[in-house]
Amino acid sequence: MKEVLIFITDGFADWEASYVSSELNKPETGYRVKTIAIDREPKVSMGGLTVLPDYSVGEFNPNLDIAMLIIPGGTGWREAKNQQAKVIVDYCVSKDIPVAAICDATTFLGNHGYLDNHKHTGNTLPYLKQGAPNYRGDQHYVDAQSVRDENLITANGSGALEFSRHILERLGVLEGDELNEWYEIFKKGYFPS
Repeated sequence: MKEVLIFITDGFADWEASYVSSELNKPETGYRVKTIAIDREPKVSMGGLTVLPDYSVGEFNPNLDIAMLIIPGGTGWREAKNQQAKVIVDYCVSKDIPVAAICDATTFLGNHGYLDNHKHTGNTLPYLKQGAPNYRGDQHYVDAQSVRDENLITANGSGALEFSRHILERLGVLEGDELNEWYEIFKKGYFPS
């Protein structure tokens, strides 16, 4: 079974990966959701959920069958220690494994040059430039809830549902009418008649 890794930090935005992780973790998808962090210590989300990471950066096994890396935002990306996530992102990029980042995680990607040559979005262009002094991707910034460009998916902090839709589409879990129906149910709050 392929694994979808979710990189978590203390202060991670738990809701930003919740729509997609519940869909991906269904047995019929062929995916298994696992968490990874800088260490194996419990991480407490912004919503107060305590999560024990399945893997740490130091224990990372390159033989894992990884389908995608998902990086939620949150307050943890402001801490220097979490920049260790770059090791995992570098690995995924080098192996053509899709990377999906939302909210402040896009700022993390921007600061490390991952957005410089791809269409992308973030919390706003000024916010991205302020939080990522090494960012050079202005010309590729798109003012949208979520953007997919090749193996990169980015979203702003209010685009968790659109972010999830792009991930489900990229991994082939839901497509076409089935994907649109899934999105509309969560977006509008009711089943279509």
